[in-house]
Amino acid sequence: MLTKEEIGKIKTATLKSKSELLFQTRYLFKKSQNRKFVIGDHHKKICEVLECVLRCELVKVMINIAPRYGKTELAVKNFVAHALALNASASFIHLSYSDDLALDNSEAIRDMVESEAYQQMFPHVQIKQDSDAKKKWYTTEGGGVYARAAGGQVTGFGAGKVDEELSETEKEDEKVFLRELDGILSDLDIKSGFNGALIIDDPIKPDDADSDTVRERINNRFDSTIRNRVNSRNTPIIIIMQRLHENDLCGYLMANEEYTYDLEEAKADKNKWFVLSIPVIQTDAEGNEYALWPFKHTLEELKEMEEKRPIVFGRQYMMNPQPKEGYLYGLFKTYKKGFLPFSTTPKVRKAYIDTADTGTDYLCSIVYDELDIGNFVTDVIYSQASMETTEVDVAKQLAREQVDRALFESNNGGRGFARNVERGLRLLGNKKTKVEWFHQSLNKDVRIFTKSADVVNLTYFPEGWEKLWPAFAKSLKTYKAAGKNAHDDAEDALTGTTEDFGKKVIVTAQSKAQIGFY
Repeated sequence: MLTKEEIGKIKTATLKSKSELLFQTRYLFKKSQNRKFVIGDHHKKICEVLECVLRCELVKVMINIAPRYGKTELAVKNFVAHALALNASASFIHLSYSDDLALDNSEAIRDMVESEAYQQMFPHVQIKQDSDAKKKWYTTEGGGVYARAAGGQVTGFGAGKVDEELSETEKEDEKVFLRELDGILSDLDIKSGFNGALIIDDPIKPDDADSDTVRERINNRFDSTIRNRVNSRNTPIIIIMQRLHENDLCGYLMANEEYTYDLEEAKADKNKWFVLSIPVIQTDAEGNEYALWPFKHTLEELKEMEEKRPIVFGRQYMMNPQPKEGYLYGLFKTYKKGFLPFSTTPKVRKAYIDTADTGTDYLCSIVYDELDIGNFVTDVIYSQASMETTEVDVAKQLAREQVDRALFESNNGGRGFARNVERGLRLLGNKKTKVEWFHQSLNKDVRIFTKSADVVNLTYFPEGWEKLWPAFAKSLKTYKAAGKNAHDDAEDALTGTTEDFGKKVIVTAQSKAQIGFY
């Protein structure tokens, strides 16, 4: 028999648990484990995002966090139990890289729901007696959990509920009813629209991350089967995983669909994935590094882990999914656009153009200001459009940017391309730009790899260049140091700008006057 004081504590815990996922996690963890759930800042960030999902403010969510940092405990087990307390008819599909892991999580959720502490707070959430399997179980209200491996078949169960077309009056009546049912006035009526979710936790295991076959099977399965197991376009899809490869499920979706790291932007446009990426080494406003969760790893321990296995650490702990071969280029330097450093030599505006060799290659035209300390990129065209289109685009670029000298690789039709661009320049009234071409006889791969350090040392991009030229930036930042790369046109052209560094060009009086700040 519970005392009056104990009943009061349970009522308080019930109200707090209904409104705060993190409180429920701490409360139930303490009750079941007899020790406290140690909270880190990342737990608060994850809960903020999951609360947005419960309020139906987010539909597509990726959470990237290191292993053993509480992600499954919080974002799978407690999240589902929390959501069922708010709506016992909510339906969930839970997937992981193996049946065993998914089934273990499903069993843990069911055990949590049936625990004494949970039932004291939420007695209305009951498991149907004839659905006690780990793979699939139901609540008496029609909700439940279906658990499988991400690479397996997902059939006979849907996440969420089919949308009901309600009038505005019916929606308001529903909110009033739910407020009365809860017995309190709070924001829980906002959460009442949540009917379940598709939750994917670690869809691929680390040992399989470098297998093209395994990754492609999971990515294709997501497109062909998994994402279709939601009962409504408003049913949230939540992917929680450590980053393991540039083309793991998160990388695949980010390469092919719209995404944002801005929470408010994701709320405004639910077609975009919201990405919460949390590396274990953080940096404060002064640029000082600190450990994300010292309870788990100190900064010194993290640095030691990084030194021993840099690629694994970058992927699984820093959310930087590098290939096992590593990337060719390091971090590029940037400058504030429109503001060049002081130079002892006149600024010369050059352009280096590498025409597309085949139909799948890119044309790459890089315009840059050459100073004594390096090349400051001002504009880039990186395009797979037809030659008829790119000839016009490059001519307009060179005229607009007031280029002093444009250097074209004449291989594979480059001379004819250069002549057509020069003709276009003159038709645009440009008499300034000198057009030159040459035959590149050196091996492309050898040039790119041997000159890579020079490229990083001499090249400056404007701040925010990744957003200005996303395809160009992605190519440079994901170019592997060994093995096969899909394209090398951006790297070839950027190498060319470095090779041409310091070669004199006859410049106009206007260019000679532009020394120092401009």
